[in-house]
Amino acid sequence: MNPHRPAITRRKFLGQASCAAVGSIALVNTLLNLRLMSSAAAQTPGDSYKALVCLFLAGGNDSFNMLVPRDAAHYAEYQTVRGGLYNATTTAGGLALPNAGEVGGILPLNPLGDLGGRQFGLHPAMSRLQSLFEAGNACFVSNVGSLIQPGMTRALHDAGINVPFGLYSHADQIEQWQTSFPQGRTNIGWGGRAADLLHAMNADNGLSMNIAIGGTNTWQTGNAVFQYGMSPGGVDDLEGYDYDWDHAEWGMSPLRGAAVDSQLAMDYKNLFEKTFAQKSRGAIEAYKIFQSATALPLPGNVVFPKTSVGASFQMAAKTIAGRALLGAQRQTFFIQLGGWDHHDEVINNQQVMLGQISDAVGAFYDALTALGLQDRVATFTASDFGRTLTSNGRGSDHAWGGNHFVVGGGVRGQRIYGQYPALAADNPLDTGRGRLIPTTAVDQYFAELALWFGVPKSSLPLVIPNVARFYDPASSAPPLGFLNG
Repeated sequence: MNPHRPAITRRKFLGQASCAAVGSIALVNTLLNLRLMSSAAAQTPGDSYKALVCLFLAGGNDSFNMLVPRDAAHYAEYQTVRGGLYNATTTAGGLALPNAGEVGGILPLNPLGDLGGRQFGLHPAMSRLQSLFEAGNACFVSNVGSLIQPGMTRALHDAGINVPFGLYSHADQIEQWQTSFPQGRTNIGWGGRAADLLHAMNADNGLSMNIAIGGTNTWQTGNAVFQYGMSPGGVDDLEGYDYDWDHAEWGMSPLRGAAVDSQLAMDYKNLFEKTFAQKSRGAIEAYKIFQSATALPLPGNVVFPKTSVGASFQMAAKTIAGRALLGAQRQTFFIQLGGWDHHDEVINNQQVMLGQISDAVGAFYDALTALGLQDRVATFTASDFGRTLTSNGRGSDHAWGGNHFVVGGGVRGQRIYGQYPALAADNPLDTGRGRLIPTTAVDQYFAELALWFGVPKSSLPLVIPNVARFYDPASSAPPLGFLNG
C-alpha cells in the first residue's frame, strides 16, 4: 500500500521550478492557478472527471511495423529498407509485413486529411485498434521522440550538438519519455508535475490521484504527489490484518488486526516511529477506501483479455468506475508492458504483443463507453524509442523517432498527426541504419495531453520544462490538435 496525498507547499513548487528555466511571473501564476483551481473544484457542482492513461511499451517498440505505408511507391520503399518481405523459410531476416490484401497483410486504414497521396495500414494483429481508428476514436502521432531543439539535423547529430542525453540507451530514454527533460537526469515526471498542480481537485482522503498498475515509474512522481502502486489484480492488504471466516480456516486470528491497531495507536516520541505509524494507518485506511470503491462489477458485461495488460486495463476501468467513492476529479494511470526489445524474433513477438495491447485497449474503450466516460479518458502510448528500419538479421536495434497512438472519445480521430517520415535509406532524417531523427518532440505530444487534462497554458512550462522550444503557450492554436478541448 502506498497512499500519498500530502499538501503541496510553496517550497516544493520552488524546488520543482528549479529544473526548468521558469520565470518568476510564471511561478506566481502557477501558485495563483493552484489556489483558483482548488477553490473552483470545491465550489463547482457536478462531475468534471478526466483521466490520462499511459501505456508504456518498455524496451522500444518497432513502431514502423505498427503503422505502415501501403500505397505502392511508399510500400516498396518500406519493403526495401526493412530487408525484404518476411518469410520464416526464405527471408527470415526480412522485417517487412505483407501489404493489405495479401495473406497476413496489414489492415487498411483510411485516414482523413491531406497526406500527400500516402496510404497507410496497421499491423495485422491490431484489428480492435483499426476499428477504433476508422470510427474516429483513435489517432496516430508519427515519428515522435526526445529532442532538445526543433529542426534537428543529421549534421548536428553526428557532431554531438544538442543531442539528448544518453540517446539510444534504454534507461536514459525511458527517463526522458517520462520526464520530458532530455538535457540530463531528473527524478520528477511530467505526470507528477501535472498532479502537483491538479491534485487539490480531488478529495483529501489519503489516496493519490496517480495510480501505477504493475510497475513503479518516474512519470507519476511529483514533488508533492506520488503514485499509488498495485498489481493488475488490485491492492495487496496488510497480511493477516483483516480477519474473516476464510482467514479463520487458515488459522488466523482477529487478535492480529487488533494488535496492529494497538501498536499504531501508541503515542510515539521518536519521529521515525511516529511517522511510520502515521503512514501505516493512512495506508490501511486508503486500502479500505480503494477496495470499497472498486468492488462493484463493471457495467456492460465487457470481457477483458486474460492477459497481464488486459487485467491492468480492467483494474483501471474499475478504479474509474469507483471515482465518486474515491473523490476523484482527476486521475492518471500508468500501465507498463515490457519485452519490446526485439533484437530478434520481432515479427513473431509483435504478432502476439501488439494483438494483446489492441484487444486490451479495445475492451477498455468498451468499458468506458458503458460507463459513459469515453470522452473523459485519453489513453496514449509511450516507449523508449523507435527501432532501426534495417534488419540486424534477426530483428531491429535501438533507434530514435517512433509512432504512437491515442485512443478516446475526445480524440480528433481517424487522423495521423505529425510528419510520417520517408523510410528510404540515407534520407535526410536517417542518422544511420534507419535511426530517424524525430519530427515531433515529446514535448508537443505531452503538451497536448497536459492541456486537455486541465493544466493551464500559463503553467505549461512547469509541467513540460522545454515546451517553449517547440510550442508557444501563448498561442491560440493547440500543440498538435489531436484532442478536443
